[in-house]
Amino acid sequence: METNPYGIAALWAQGDFVTRSVAILLLVMSIASWCVIVLKAARLVKLKRQASAASNDFWHQRDFAAGLSSLGETRASNPFRHLAEEGADAVAHHAHNKNDLHGALNVSDWVTSNLRRAIDDAQQSMQSGLSILASVGSTAPFVGLFGTVWGIYHALVGIGVSGQATIDKVAGPVGEALIMTAFGLAVAIPAVLGYNALVRGNKAVSMQLSRFAHDLHAYFVTGSRVGSTAASPAPALNVVNGSK
Repeated sequence: METNPYGIAALWAQGDFVTRSVAILLLVMSIASWCVIVLKAARLVKLKRQASAASNDFWHQRDFAAGLSSLGETRASNPFRHLAEEGADAVAHHAHNKNDLHGALNVSDWVTSNLRRAIDDAQQSMQSGLSILASVGSTAPFVGLFGTVWGIYHALVGIGVSGQATIDKVAGPVGEALIMTAFGLAVAIPAVLGYNALVRGNKAVSMQLSRFAHDLHAYFVTGSRVGSTAASPAPALNVVNGSK
């Protein structure tokens, strides 16, 4: 089988330390970005299922304990369950520690503060890793361009030494150098697209978290969900014991 004298194998074989380092760096950047894309996309799909359970199944249960069971998993892996438990813990803590400094706050403000912190924690978790995609998407084209410039520099040096500028002398080195630009774009484009898609997905989940928190706040303070016709005392508050 005839080897392509202008292909990737030739680029690696004829390249120097800088060329090979740039190629390895781009490979590492590509692997890192794809790992983040796959892991965060799988997490986003899971979060959307949890959001659906929180907006539908949770509010169709007979009491708060059953609602928590419908969310499944633990508060560490489910931000919606974390919100619900955080709000219930805040109500119980406020009721049992009225002599503390936070006792000066009414229960509505205290629950709001705790739910806000839970949302912030969830958003920080969703955004973790996205900085890798942003960095790869913004720097990979320039890393590839550096490899291209370095390759063209060596091509020009070779032409100057040989004293010939024929097409066979130029095509190989310049073509191999341009491969680095293609590598840079191949690494950057998926990172940028993945970043944008994940940011949009996280924004949608964040909106659902805020809506769920709003309904929870109304439930813990008034005893009914926002828009509910009933305003009976929340029977579930008694099932949550413990403090923060």
